[in-house]
Amino acid sequence: MPSNVGTSGQAQPATSLAPPTEQRPPQRERQGSFGGSPRVKHLKPFNTANIKILLLENVNETAVKALRDQGYQVETHAKALSEDVLIEKIRDIHCIGIRSKTKLTKKILDAAEKLGVIGCFCIGTNQVDLEYASQKGIAVFNSPFSNSRSVAELVIAEIVLLSRQLGDRNIEMHQGIWSKVSANCYEIRGKTLGIVGYGHIGSQLSVLAESMGMRVRFHDVVPLMPLGTSKQVGSLHELLEISDFVSLHVPETEETKNMIGEHELNKMKQGSYLINASRGTVVQIPALAKALRSGHLGGAAVDVFPKEPAANGKFFESELIGCPNTLLTPHIGGSTEEAQSMIGIEVSQALIKFINNGTSIGAVNFPEVDLRAIRDEENSIRLCYTHANVPGVLRQITDILSEHNVDKQFSDSKGKIAYLMADISDVTPEQIQDIYHRVSNTPTNIVTRVLY
Repeated sequence: MPSNVGTSGQAQPATSLAPPTEQRPPQRERQGSFGGSPRVKHLKPFNTANIKILLLENVNETAVKALRDQGYQVETHAKALSEDVLIEKIRDIHCIGIRSKTKLTKKILDAAEKLGVIGCFCIGTNQVDLEYASQKGIAVFNSPFSNSRSVAELVIAEIVLLSRQLGDRNIEMHQGIWSKVSANCYEIRGKTLGIVGYGHIGSQLSVLAESMGMRVRFHDVVPLMPLGTSKQVGSLHELLEISDFVSLHVPETEETKNMIGEHELNKMKQGSYLINASRGTVVQIPALAKALRSGHLGGAAVDVFPKEPAANGKFFESELIGCPNTLLTPHIGGSTEEAQSMIGIEVSQALIKFINNGTSIGAVNFPEVDLRAIRDEENSIRLCYTHANVPGVLRQITDILSEHNVDKQFSDSKGKIAYLMADISDVTPEQIQDIYHRVSNTPTNIVTRVLY
Protein backbone atom coordinates (compact mmCIF):
# COMPACT_ATOMS: atom_id res chain seq x y z
CA MET A 1 0.00 0.00 0.00
CA PRO A 2 2.96 2.37 -0.32
CA SER A 3 3.02 5.38 -2.57
CA ASN A 4 4.21 4.83 -6.12
CA VAL A 5 5.40 8.40 -6.61
CA GLY A 6 9.10 8.95 -6.08
CA THR A 7 10.88 12.24 -5.48
CA SER A 8 11.04 12.81 -9.21
CA GLY A 9 7.27 12.48 -9.53
CA GLN A 10 7.59 9.38 -11.70
CA ALA A 11 5.97 6.07 -10.82
CA GLN A 12 8.24 3.77 -8.84
CA PRO A 13 7.86 0.05 -8.07
CA ALA A 14 6.97 -0.80 -4.48
CA THR A 15 7.50 -3.92 -2.37
CA SER A 16 3.84 -4.63 -1.61
CA LEU A 17 2.78 -3.73 -5.15
CA ALA A 18 5.26 -5.81 -7.10
CA PRO A 19 4.33 -6.37 -10.78
CA PRO A 20 1.89 -9.27 -10.98
CA THR A 21 4.10 -11.45 -13.20
CA GLU A 22 6.78 -11.58 -10.52
CA GLN A 23 4.60 -13.17 -7.85
CA ARG A 24 1.06 -14.43 -7.46
CA PRO A 25 -0.74 -14.44 -4.11
CA PRO A 26 -1.40 -17.84 -2.56
CA GLN A 27 -4.81 -19.40 -3.18
CA ARG A 28 -7.22 -18.35 -0.43
CA GLU A 29 -10.33 -20.06 0.82
CA ARG A 30 -13.49 -18.61 -0.71
CA GLN A 31 -16.47 -17.94 1.49
CA GLY A 32 -20.05 -17.82 0.29
CA SER A 33 -22.67 -15.35 1.46
CA PHE A 34 -26.02 -16.23 3.00
CA GLY A 35 -29.07 -17.24 0.97
CA GLY A 36 -27.23 -18.96 -1.85
CA SER A 37 -25.99 -15.71 -3.40
CA PRO A 38 -22.93 -15.83 -5.69
CA ARG A 39 -19.74 -16.13 -3.74
CA VAL A 40 -17.56 -13.03 -3.48
CA LYS A 41 -13.81 -12.65 -3.49
CA HIS A 42 -12.20 -11.46 -0.25
CA LEU A 43 -9.71 -8.89 -1.44
CA LYS A 44 -6.23 -8.52 -0.01
CA PRO A 45 -3.25 -6.35 -0.85
CA PHE A 46 -0.65 -8.03 -3.04
CA ASN A 47 1.10 -9.66 -0.09
CA THR A 48 -0.63 -9.17 3.26
CA ALA A 49 2.38 -10.25 5.29
CA ASN A 50 4.45 -7.41 3.83
CA ILE A 51 2.14 -4.72 5.25
CA LYS A 52 3.89 -3.03 8.18
CA ILE A 53 1.86 -1.20 10.81
CA LEU A 54 3.13 0.98 13.68
CA LEU A 55 0.81 1.58 16.64
CA LEU A 56 1.77 4.20 19.22
CA GLU A 57 0.43 5.51 22.55
CA ASN A 58 -0.94 2.22 23.85
CA VAL A 59 -3.62 1.73 21.22
CA ASN A 60 -6.29 -0.62 22.57
CA GLU A 61 -5.68 -4.36 22.29
CA THR A 62 -8.85 -4.81 20.21
CA ALA A 63 -7.12 -2.96 17.39
CA VAL A 64 -3.81 -4.79 17.80
CA LYS A 65 -5.55 -8.18 17.59
CA ALA A 66 -7.72 -7.22 14.63
CA LEU A 67 -4.73 -6.01 12.60
CA ARG A 68 -2.54 -8.99 13.50
CA ASP A 69 -5.36 -11.36 12.58
CA GLN A 70 -5.09 -9.98 9.04
CA GLY A 71 -1.50 -11.18 8.85
CA TYR A 72 0.05 -7.71 8.95
CA GLN A 73 3.34 -7.00 10.72
CA VAL A 74 2.29 -4.93 13.76
CA GLU A 75 4.73 -3.05 16.00
CA THR A 76 3.35 -1.45 19.17
CA HIS A 77 4.67 1.18 21.59
CA ALA A 78 3.07 2.30 24.86
CA LYS A 79 4.04 5.95 24.41
CA ALA A 80 4.55 8.54 21.71
CA LEU A 81 7.97 8.54 20.04
CA SER A 82 10.37 11.45 19.75
CA GLU A 83 10.41 13.19 16.39
CA ASP A 84 13.81 11.75 15.39
CA VAL A 85 12.82 8.18 16.27
CA LEU A 86 9.44 8.53 14.55
CA ILE A 87 11.02 9.88 11.36
CA GLU A 88 13.31 6.87 11.22
CA LYS A 89 10.56 4.33 11.88
CA ILE A 90 7.96 5.85 9.57
CA ARG A 91 10.15 5.47 6.48
CA ASP A 92 9.34 1.78 6.06
CA ILE A 93 5.74 1.45 7.29
CA HIS A 94 2.47 1.43 5.37
CA CYS A 95 0.07 2.35 8.19
CA ILE A 96 0.43 4.20 11.49
CA GLY A 97 -2.01 4.33 14.40
CA ILE A 98 -1.78 7.17 16.92
CA ARG A 99 -3.77 8.91 19.61
CA SER A 100 -3.59 12.58 20.60
CA LYS A 101 0.07 13.09 21.61
CA THR A 102 1.81 12.07 18.37
CA LYS A 103 2.08 14.95 15.90
CA LEU A 104 2.26 13.93 12.24
CA THR A 105 3.66 17.11 10.73
CA LYS A 106 4.76 17.83 7.17
CA LYS A 107 8.35 17.05 8.20
CA ILE A 108 7.39 13.61 9.48
CA LEU A 109 5.08 12.85 6.56
CA ASP A 110 7.86 13.77 4.13
CA ALA A 111 9.91 10.94 5.60
CA ALA A 112 7.05 8.46 5.11
CA GLU A 113 8.04 6.84 1.82
CA LYS A 114 5.45 4.05 1.91
CA LEU A 115 2.73 5.38 4.21
CA GLY A 116 -0.76 4.98 2.77
CA VAL A 117 -3.14 5.37 5.70
CA ILE A 118 -3.27 6.89 9.20
CA GLY A 119 -5.56 5.78 12.01
CA CYS A 120 -6.32 8.30 14.75
CA PHE A 121 -7.59 6.20 17.65
CA CYS A 122 -9.45 9.15 19.15
CA ILE A 123 -12.06 11.75 18.24
CA GLY A 124 -9.90 14.57 16.87
CA THR A 125 -7.45 14.73 13.97
CA ASN A 126 -5.79 18.06 14.84
CA GLN A 127 -2.52 16.23 15.44
CA VAL A 128 -2.24 15.37 11.72
CA ASP A 129 -1.45 17.73 8.85
CA LEU A 130 -4.56 16.61 6.98
CA GLU A 131 -4.08 18.71 3.85
CA TYR A 132 -0.51 17.55 3.31
CA ALA A 133 -1.48 13.94 4.00
CA SER A 134 -4.14 14.12 1.29
CA GLN A 135 -1.64 15.61 -1.15
CA LYS A 136 0.48 12.51 -0.62
CA GLY A 137 -2.51 10.23 -1.09
CA ILE A 138 -2.61 9.25 2.60
CA ALA A 139 -6.12 8.64 3.95
CA VAL A 140 -6.82 9.54 7.59
CA PHE A 141 -9.48 7.80 9.69
CA ASN A 142 -10.69 8.53 13.21
CA SER A 143 -13.48 7.54 15.59
CA PRO A 144 -15.59 10.64 16.19
CA PHE A 145 -18.49 9.03 18.06
CA SER A 146 -17.33 5.90 19.90
CA ASN A 147 -16.76 7.69 23.22
CA SER A 148 -19.94 9.77 23.18
CA ARG A 149 -21.52 7.92 26.08
CA SER A 150 -18.37 8.18 28.21
CA VAL A 151 -18.21 11.96 27.78
CA ALA A 152 -21.93 12.38 28.45
CA GLU A 153 -21.69 10.39 31.68
CA LEU A 154 -18.72 12.46 32.86
CA VAL A 155 -20.68 15.66 32.31
CA ILE A 156 -23.63 14.31 34.32
CA ALA A 157 -21.25 13.49 37.16
CA GLU A 158 -19.74 16.98 37.00
CA ILE A 159 -23.17 18.61 37.11
CA VAL A 160 -23.92 16.82 40.38
CA LEU A 161 -20.45 17.49 41.80
CA LEU A 162 -20.64 21.21 41.01
CA SER A 163 -24.15 21.64 42.37
CA ARG A 164 -23.03 20.14 45.71
CA GLN A 165 -19.51 21.70 45.76
CA LEU A 166 -18.11 18.22 46.21
CA GLY A 167 -14.78 19.06 44.66
CA ASP A 168 -14.00 21.64 47.35
CA ARG A 169 -15.37 19.43 50.14
CA ASN A 170 -13.16 16.56 48.93
CA ILE A 171 -10.03 18.73 48.96
CA GLU A 172 -10.87 20.00 52.45
CA MET A 173 -11.37 16.49 53.82
CA HIS A 174 -8.00 15.38 52.45
CA GLN A 175 -6.51 18.37 54.29
CA GLY A 176 -8.19 17.25 57.52
CA ILE A 177 -10.84 20.00 57.40
CA TRP A 178 -14.43 19.14 58.36
CA SER A 179 -16.78 21.68 56.69
CA LYS A 180 -20.38 20.47 56.74
CA VAL A 181 -22.33 23.17 54.84
CA SER A 182 -25.48 23.37 52.73
CA ALA A 183 -25.31 26.99 51.56
CA ASN A 184 -25.33 27.26 47.76
CA CYS A 185 -25.72 23.49 47.38
CA TYR A 186 -28.65 22.39 45.23
CA GLU A 187 -30.43 19.44 43.67
CA ILE A 188 -30.18 19.34 39.89
CA ARG A 189 -33.85 18.36 39.50
CA GLY A 190 -35.79 21.20 37.93
CA LYS A 191 -32.66 23.11 36.86
CA THR A 192 -32.04 24.14 33.24
CA LEU A 193 -29.16 22.56 31.33
CA GLY A 194 -28.07 24.49 28.26
CA ILE A 195 -26.20 22.37 25.70
CA VAL A 196 -24.09 24.11 23.06
CA GLY A 197 -23.78 21.66 20.16
CA TYR A 198 -26.48 18.99 19.87
CA GLY A 199 -24.49 16.27 18.13
CA HIS A 200 -23.81 12.73 19.30
CA ILE A 201 -22.53 13.77 22.74
CA GLY A 202 -24.90 16.68 23.27
CA SER A 203 -27.98 14.64 22.40
CA GLN A 204 -26.94 11.73 24.66
CA LEU A 205 -26.33 14.20 27.48
CA SER A 206 -29.79 15.62 26.83
CA VAL A 207 -31.45 12.24 27.40
CA LEU A 208 -29.45 11.50 30.55
CA ALA A 209 -30.14 14.95 32.02
CA GLU A 210 -33.88 14.70 31.38
CA SER A 211 -33.99 11.31 33.11
CA MET A 212 -32.65 13.08 36.21
CA GLY A 213 -35.38 15.72 36.09
CA MET A 214 -33.51 18.54 34.38
CA ARG A 215 -35.01 20.92 31.84
CA VAL A 216 -32.91 20.83 28.63
CA ARG A 217 -32.41 23.59 26.11
CA PHE A 218 -29.83 23.55 23.34
CA HIS A 219 -28.25 25.71 20.66
CA ASP A 220 -26.79 24.47 17.39
CA VAL A 221 -25.85 26.13 14.12
CA VAL A 222 -28.39 23.98 12.24
CA PRO A 223 -32.02 23.13 13.10
CA LEU A 224 -32.18 19.70 14.74
CA MET A 225 -34.91 17.35 15.93
CA PRO A 226 -35.00 17.55 19.76
CA LEU A 227 -34.99 14.37 21.81
CA GLY A 228 -37.49 13.98 24.64
CA THR A 229 -38.84 17.33 25.80
CA SER A 230 -35.70 19.33 25.05
CA LYS A 231 -36.04 22.47 22.95
CA GLN A 232 -33.74 24.36 20.61
CA VAL A 233 -33.22 28.08 21.21
CA GLY A 234 -32.40 30.65 18.60
CA SER A 235 -29.05 31.99 19.78
CA LEU A 236 -26.09 31.28 22.03
CA HIS A 237 -26.76 34.38 24.11
CA GLU A 238 -30.36 33.31 24.74
CA LEU A 239 -29.13 29.92 25.93
CA LEU A 240 -26.54 31.47 28.25
CA GLU A 241 -29.12 33.76 29.82
CA ILE A 242 -31.63 31.03 30.72
CA SER A 243 -29.34 28.16 31.78
CA ASP A 244 -28.27 27.10 35.25
CA PHE A 245 -25.63 24.81 33.70
CA VAL A 246 -23.98 25.32 30.32
CA SER A 247 -22.17 22.38 28.71
CA LEU A 248 -20.08 22.82 25.56
CA HIS A 249 -19.94 20.13 22.86
CA VAL A 250 -18.62 21.74 19.69
CA PRO A 251 -15.69 20.94 17.36
CA GLU A 252 -12.67 23.20 17.03
CA THR A 253 -13.27 25.52 14.08
CA GLU A 254 -12.53 29.14 13.31
CA GLU A 255 -16.07 29.94 14.45
CA THR A 256 -15.75 28.16 17.81
CA LYS A 257 -12.30 29.37 18.84
CA ASN A 258 -12.66 31.72 21.84
CA MET A 259 -16.42 31.33 21.55
CA ILE A 260 -16.85 31.78 25.30
CA GLY A 261 -15.11 34.92 26.55
CA GLU A 262 -15.78 37.67 29.07
CA HIS A 263 -18.82 38.99 27.18
CA GLU A 264 -20.46 35.55 27.02
CA LEU A 265 -19.63 34.71 30.63
CA ASN A 266 -21.27 37.96 31.75
CA LYS A 267 -24.41 36.85 29.91
CA MET A 268 -24.64 33.74 32.10
CA LYS A 269 -26.86 33.75 35.19
CA GLN A 270 -25.34 34.73 38.52
CA GLY A 271 -24.18 31.56 40.25
CA SER A 272 -24.51 29.35 37.15
CA TYR A 273 -21.96 26.73 36.07
CA LEU A 274 -19.88 26.19 32.91
CA ILE A 275 -18.68 22.78 31.71
CA ASN A 276 -16.23 22.32 28.83
CA ALA A 277 -15.50 18.80 27.59
CA SER A 278 -15.16 19.77 23.92
CA ARG A 279 -12.00 21.60 22.83
CA GLY A 280 -9.60 23.71 24.88
CA THR A 281 -9.63 26.67 22.49
CA VAL A 282 -13.38 27.20 22.84
CA VAL A 283 -13.14 28.98 26.22
CA GLN A 284 -10.91 31.94 27.10
CA ILE A 285 -9.32 30.65 30.29
CA PRO A 286 -8.33 34.03 31.85
CA ALA A 287 -11.91 35.29 31.47
CA LEU A 288 -13.28 32.10 33.03
CA ALA A 289 -10.88 32.35 35.99
CA LYS A 290 -11.96 35.96 36.54
CA ALA A 291 -15.66 35.00 36.52
CA LEU A 292 -15.03 32.21 39.03
CA ARG A 293 -12.91 34.26 41.42
CA SER A 294 -15.40 37.15 41.38
CA GLY A 295 -18.25 34.81 42.26
CA HIS A 296 -20.25 35.55 39.11
CA LEU A 297 -20.10 31.86 38.25
CA GLY A 298 -20.90 29.29 40.91
CA GLY A 299 -18.36 26.85 39.51
CA ALA A 300 -16.87 25.21 36.42
CA ALA A 301 -15.65 21.85 35.16
CA VAL A 302 -12.91 21.86 32.52
CA ASP A 303 -11.52 18.72 30.87
CA VAL A 304 -9.73 20.31 27.89
CA PHE A 305 -7.23 23.16 27.71
CA PRO A 306 -5.64 25.38 25.03
CA LYS A 307 -2.21 23.91 25.85
CA GLU A 308 -1.94 20.43 27.29
CA PRO A 309 1.20 18.62 28.51
CA ALA A 310 2.65 16.05 26.14
CA ALA A 311 3.24 13.54 28.96
CA ASN A 312 1.99 12.70 32.42
CA GLY A 313 3.72 14.40 35.33
CA LYS A 314 3.97 17.78 37.04
CA PHE A 315 3.67 19.82 33.84
CA PHE A 316 0.20 21.38 34.12
CA GLU A 317 -0.21 25.12 34.55
CA SER A 318 -3.42 27.15 34.35
CA GLU A 319 -5.07 30.28 35.75
CA LEU A 320 -7.88 27.99 36.87
CA ILE A 321 -5.79 26.30 39.54
CA GLY A 322 -7.17 27.32 42.92
CA CYS A 323 -10.44 28.77 41.63
CA PRO A 324 -13.43 28.00 43.88
CA ASN A 325 -15.67 25.01 43.06
CA THR A 326 -13.65 24.25 39.93
CA LEU A 327 -13.17 20.69 38.70
CA LEU A 328 -10.08 20.20 36.53
CA THR A 329 -9.53 16.88 34.76
CA PRO A 330 -6.70 15.91 32.35
CA HIS A 331 -8.65 15.41 29.09
CA ILE A 332 -10.24 12.13 30.21
CA GLY A 333 -13.79 12.67 28.96
CA GLY A 334 -13.62 9.66 26.66
CA SER A 335 -11.09 7.68 28.67
CA THR A 336 -13.05 4.60 29.67
CA GLU A 337 -12.29 0.97 28.90
CA GLU A 338 -15.51 0.70 26.92
CA ALA A 339 -14.77 3.77 24.81
CA GLN A 340 -11.19 2.76 24.05
CA SER A 341 -12.32 -0.73 23.06
CA MET A 342 -14.94 0.65 20.68
CA ILE A 343 -12.46 3.12 19.21
CA GLY A 344 -10.00 0.28 18.65
CA ILE A 345 -12.63 -1.75 16.82
CA GLU A 346 -13.95 1.12 14.69
CA VAL A 347 -10.61 2.53 13.54
CA SER A 348 -8.94 -0.85 12.96
CA GLN A 349 -11.86 -1.95 10.77
CA ALA A 350 -11.59 1.25 8.74
CA LEU A 351 -7.86 0.62 8.26
CA ILE A 352 -8.44 -3.00 7.21
CA LYS A 353 -11.13 -2.04 4.71
CA PHE A 354 -8.87 0.60 3.17
CA ILE A 355 -5.82 -1.66 2.99
CA ASN A 356 -7.65 -4.76 1.77
CA ASN A 357 -10.60 -3.38 -0.20
CA GLY A 358 -9.66 0.20 -1.04
CA THR A 359 -12.74 1.49 0.81
CA SER A 360 -12.29 5.09 1.98
CA ILE A 361 -15.71 5.62 3.61
CA GLY A 362 -15.20 7.63 6.81
CA ALA A 363 -11.88 9.21 5.81
CA VAL A 364 -11.67 12.80 7.06
CA ASN A 365 -9.33 14.14 4.36
CA PHE A 366 -10.00 11.92 1.39
CA PRO A 367 -12.75 11.29 -1.19
CA GLU A 368 -15.17 8.69 0.17
CA VAL A 369 -15.43 5.82 -2.33
CA ASP A 370 -16.62 2.23 -2.03
CA LEU A 371 -17.69 -0.59 -4.34
CA ARG A 372 -19.78 -3.66 -3.62
CA ALA A 373 -17.94 -6.97 -3.33
CA ILE A 374 -15.97 -8.22 -6.28
CA ARG A 375 -17.11 -11.49 -7.90
CA ASP A 376 -15.32 -14.68 -6.95
CA GLU A 377 -13.34 -15.19 -10.13
CA GLU A 378 -9.72 -16.09 -10.59
CA ASN A 379 -8.77 -13.38 -13.08
CA SER A 380 -10.40 -10.35 -11.49
CA ILE A 381 -8.75 -7.36 -9.81
CA ARG A 382 -9.63 -4.06 -8.18
CA LEU A 383 -7.79 -0.94 -9.30
CA CYS A 384 -7.46 1.86 -6.71
CA TYR A 385 -6.17 5.09 -8.22
CA THR A 386 -5.50 8.26 -6.20
CA HIS A 387 -4.73 11.20 -8.45
CA ALA A 388 -4.71 14.96 -8.82
CA ASN A 389 -8.20 16.36 -9.37
CA VAL A 390 -7.70 17.96 -12.79
CA PRO A 391 -9.66 17.74 -16.07
CA GLY A 392 -9.02 14.87 -18.45
CA VAL A 393 -7.97 12.16 -15.99
CA LEU A 394 -11.04 9.96 -16.42
CA ARG A 395 -10.60 10.06 -20.20
CA GLN A 396 -7.05 8.75 -19.78
CA ILE A 397 -8.17 5.95 -17.47
CA THR A 398 -11.05 5.06 -19.79
CA ASP A 399 -8.59 4.75 -22.67
CA ILE A 400 -6.36 2.43 -20.62
CA LEU A 401 -9.25 0.22 -19.49
CA SER A 402 -11.22 0.28 -22.75
CA GLU A 403 -9.81 -3.07 -23.91
CA HIS A 404 -10.94 -4.81 -20.72
CA ASN A 405 -14.19 -5.79 -19.03
CA VAL A 406 -14.84 -3.18 -16.32
CA ASP A 407 -17.52 -4.65 -14.07
CA LYS A 408 -18.04 -1.50 -12.02
CA GLN A 409 -16.31 1.81 -11.40
CA PHE A 410 -16.74 4.78 -9.10
CA SER A 411 -14.85 8.02 -8.66
CA ASP A 412 -15.12 10.99 -6.33
CA SER A 413 -13.04 14.05 -5.47
CA LYS A 414 -12.30 16.20 -2.44
CA GLY A 415 -10.45 19.43 -3.03
CA LYS A 416 -7.30 18.78 -5.04
CA ILE A 417 -7.48 14.99 -4.65
CA ALA A 418 -9.60 12.44 -6.53
CA TYR A 419 -9.97 8.71 -5.99
CA LEU A 420 -11.15 6.07 -8.43
CA MET A 421 -11.96 2.41 -7.86
CA ALA A 422 -12.63 -0.03 -10.70
CA ASP A 423 -13.24 -3.80 -10.73
CA ILE A 424 -11.87 -5.50 -13.85
CA SER A 425 -12.48 -9.15 -14.80
CA ASP A 426 -11.04 -11.63 -17.31
CA VAL A 427 -7.51 -10.23 -17.17
CA THR A 428 -4.31 -12.24 -17.49
CA PRO A 429 -1.23 -11.63 -15.29
CA GLU A 430 0.41 -9.85 -18.22
CA GLN A 431 -2.61 -7.58 -18.67
CA ILE A 432 -2.70 -6.81 -14.94
CA GLN A 433 0.92 -5.75 -15.11
CA ASP A 434 0.22 -3.58 -18.15
CA ILE A 435 -2.77 -1.88 -16.46
CA TYR A 436 -0.76 -1.24 -13.31
CA HIS A 437 2.19 0.32 -15.09
CA ARG A 438 0.14 2.43 -17.51
CA VAL A 439 -2.10 3.83 -14.75
CA SER A 440 0.75 4.48 -12.32
CA ASN A 441 2.68 6.32 -15.05
CA THR A 442 -0.10 8.82 -15.77
CA PRO A 443 1.05 12.42 -15.08
CA THR A 444 -1.59 12.93 -12.38
CA ASN A 445 -0.80 9.75 -10.42
CA ILE A 446 -0.32 9.96 -6.67
CA VAL A 447 -0.87 6.34 -5.62
CA THR A 448 -1.91 3.33 -7.70
CA ARG A 449 -2.79 0.00 -6.07
CA VAL A 450 -3.98 -3.33 -7.43
CA LEU A 451 -5.94 -5.65 -5.13
CA TYR A 452 -6.69 -9.33 -5.80
